Amino acid sequence: MIGPKIIDLPKILDERGNLSFLQHSNQIPFEVERCFWLYDVPGGEIRGGHAYKKQEEIIIALSGSFDIVITNLDGTTVKYSLNRSYYGLYLPALTWRHMENFSTNSLSLHITNRAYEASDYIRDFSDFKKGENNA
Repeated sequence: MIGPKIIDLPKILDERGNLSFLQHSNQIPFEVERCFWLYDVPGGEIRGGHAYKKQEEIIIALSGSFDIVITNLDGTTVKYSLNRSYYGLYLPALTWRHMENFSTNSLSLHITNRAYEASDYIRDFSDFKKGENNA
């Protein structure tokens, strides 16, 4: 299984303004089914705190910055700081994550391979560790 990884998106430089894009299957390993975005996150708030059973996701900081903290089954963490709109973080299914340290006016774009399903969420880390909901 491929773990979380930063995806370097194409960057077309132009004096009138730069452009980046993503497309299946050149940059992302799945077909897009849903997009959503987070904005106006109050200072000090944490978003996420879950894993998905089947959903894969790419998160891009379109504006501002924030951190995505991955917690491994052994309790160790890896922090990814996103602050450029030409980087995306790929998160495979069964990746426990939360988002923190949102800057003022930050905007995160989430691109996924599945439509929203409440049953796809694993919201309890102890269940995640046990593997009870990981099917």
